[in-house]
Amino acid sequence: MSGVIGFVGLGSMGLPLATNLLESGYQLRVYNRTAAKAQPLVEKGAIAVASPAEVVEPGGIVITLLSNDQALEEVVLGKQGLLSSLTADSVHLSMSTVAPATAQKLAAQHEQQGAHYLAAPVFGRPDAVAARKLWLCLSGHDAAKVRVRPLLEKVGQGIFDFGDEAGAANVVKLAGNFLIISAIEAMAEAFTLAEKNGIDRTQIANLFGQTLFACPIYQNYGRMIAQQQYEPAGFKLSLGLKDVTLALQTASASQMPLPLASLLHDRLLAAVANGKGDIDWTGLALTVSEEAGLKRERSEE
Repeated sequence: MSGVIGFVGLGSMGLPLATNLLESGYQLRVYNRTAAKAQPLVEKGAIAVASPAEVVEPGGIVITLLSNDQALEEVVLGKQGLLSSLTADSVHLSMSTVAPATAQKLAAQHEQQGAHYLAAPVFGRPDAVAARKLWLCLSGHDAAKVRVRPLLEKVGQGIFDFGDEAGAANVVKLAGNFLIISAIEAMAEAFTLAEKNGIDRTQIANLFGQTLFACPIYQNYGRMIAQQQYEPAGFKLSLGLKDVTLALQTASASQMPLPLASLLHDRLLAAVANGKGDIDWTGLALTVSEEAGLKRERSEE
């Protein structure tokens, strides 16, 4: 593969994604705020650097996969940030789940330097990343999308292009996560209703997962909710709160009410306030069980 790809963000999603790129033959220059997390990649041939600015190769591709808007803006705009090193025709592939407004702002700042910002948020948990089974949303500059497509094809099972507006893919990502947390709440209520009436939670989850709702979300998350396996977290409940908050902010800017999202925001906020922020977001079901008088013991895993 020609050129060195910059990579920033080696969390639960970033580390396996960067590993897949290395194993696909790409050369990587990596940065992570906690430098020790880069060591497994260095052992596979990656080059670790001391700042986001140093991952950039002139005219090359840089990938960021970070937890929130603040982290992304700090990496791009902060001292020794990416933007200071991007050159004409550089491509910044932002795979973070952030506000569409953040994507639009950063895209405009990239354009001032002749560089291109692409939004490419993903659907999939860490195990899906490792298995190269991500679903990818993509939006931004057309020529830049052509450059990154071969790379994205190495890490995902499908790419969906939502046009040249930088924030479009982030709107889709927020809409998708809203649908997922809505399904989590619905399953939690349905399974608890069954349990309160003497029906096994796993049995009802198997029925719906195989028939009316035969799809990955109801099958995989349904199994976790039925078996009450909320730790370790594949996607933290606190991050679910962040995403629903972003969906509500985007809806407000669009002059659109999202009444169900407002309800879910309050459910998630209460769960975080009660110390559940670090469990998986399927752990929202704990609140449903508790409100129904079914006390659960938290896993110690």
